[in-house]
Amino acid sequence: AAGLLTMIGAAPYAVTKHGALAFAEWLSLTYRHRGVKVHAICPQGVRTDMLAATGSAGDLVLQPTAIEPEAVADALFKGVEEDRFLILPHPEVAGYYQARAGDPDRWLTGMNRIQQQWEENR
Repeated sequence: AAGLLTMIGAAPYAVTKHGALAFAEWLSLTYRHRGVKVHAICPQGVRTDMLAATGSAGDLVLQPTAIEPEAVADALFKGVEEDRFLILPHPEVAGYYQARAGDPDRWLTGMNRIQQQWEENR
């Protein structure tokens, strides 16, 4: 979900995820008419070694709602079957994404509050 929402404490990760999502969108709009189907799977936290290594940022933002890799795979297969571009294994991410798009200033203010909590708890 970092490509949709950004990731606190990890600028390179957030920026590359945004870039990957933009590239997936570009591929889909450029080649869909040729039969190339592109899907962007955007989980929030997934219980992997990578999540465990994120430290306090992951503990604050991702760990409470992290899901198993198998749940991500299940969501991916369902999304491909339904021919959806955006696949969200964490359904709540859709609401976060809408909130971000609907009022970017409010979204950024809220994310900054989370950033401040993260800094205080490091």
